[in-house]
Amino acid sequence: QVQLVESGGGLVQPGGSLRLSCAASGFTFSNYGLSWYRQAPGKERELVATITRAGGATHNTDSVKGRFTISRDDAKNTVYLQMNSLKPGDTAVYYCYARRFLADLSAFVGPQYWGQGTQVTVSS
Repeated sequence: QVQLVESGGGLVQPGGSLRLSCAASGFTFSNYGLSWYRQAPGKERELVATITRAGGATHNTDSVKGRFTISRDDAKNTVYLQMNSLKPGDTAVYYCYARRFLADLSAFVGPQYWGQGTQVTVSS
């Protein structure tokens, strides 16, 4: 059974930092690309950052470039999102996402898996 369990969310002041973690189980973690999405109240879910394979490409959406960093530890089956210089506009529920990544084709394939989400609130 596939499970993605996020942790690390909370309330932080503007300019502060948080590190989100997503612990995975039930699949071969090293074969999967991982992403973080977020959804603010009344808005659509948006992609924040993606990492394909260990040592592979990463991609951040423009609004978080230079502030957020995605990374993964395949030995721990965990993906992280380090968030610095947080702004009130970063307030959202953050979701972990996993899908198998074929490096030869540079493509995501197969079933998509989501975590339950963790709330991040940036407010003074």
